[in-house]
Amino acid sequence: MQTVRRSDDRGVAHFGWLDSRHTFSFGHYHDPRFMGFGPLRVINEDRVQPARGFDTHGHRDMEIISYVVSGALRHEDSLGNGSIIRPGDVQRMTAGSGVRHSEYNASNDEPVHFLQIWIQPEALDLAPGYEQKAFPAGQQTNRLALVVAQDGRDGAVRIHRDVDIYAGRLDTGVTIEHAFRAGRSGWLQVVRGELRANDLVLQAGDGLALRDLPALQLQGIAASELLLFDMG
Repeated sequence: MQTVRRSDDRGVAHFGWLDSRHTFSFGHYHDPRFMGFGPLRVINEDRVQPARGFDTHGHRDMEIISYVVSGALRHEDSLGNGSIIRPGDVQRMTAGSGVRHSEYNASNDEPVHFLQIWIQPEALDLAPGYEQKAFPAGQQTNRLALVVAQDGRDGAVRIHRDVDIYAGRLDTGVTIEHAFRAGRSGWLQVVRGELRANDLVLQAGDGLALRDLPALQLQGIAASELLLFDMG
């Protein structure tokens, strides 16, 4: 089964300082057909104006992953963490029993473009936690680099759920393939560019739900960036 979620069909939120696109129901946007996919609950594509951002607010019982496409994102939380997230970085915050944080554009001049991803954890009331790692672009060029995994293998950021997240960058004309083990599902999110996924052409912002398929073949139509979720 393959189900396309087109970029233009996503939920939209405009607040002047924030332009956001919601792949799944979020905030005031509700679509009963798109409440999530497996443990994947949120993919928000956010563009935040210079020196603006999300004031301190709370979360709980969610694994929150931030992936910066361009610009820089400043993070501070009630665990005492403070960091700047840049392209190539992957940050995971375990909200667990409760955490408060803020996210601001770290630049006074340039917007920041990033994806915020929520994944439901394997258990409730986990101890809050935080991890951030950098993954050089060369590791992702014309291949899928594991950046998030439950067991943290191959240097990936750990997550409290059986979900592997791969980041990839495809040059024009290059083809790669990812095999799914039996019983697993997938979600492909195109971050930039244009590519062919099996027999479908996808562009920036498009998503693709995958279930009961042995493999996914990806070919760059134009230079592309993508995230692939392989979920138990």
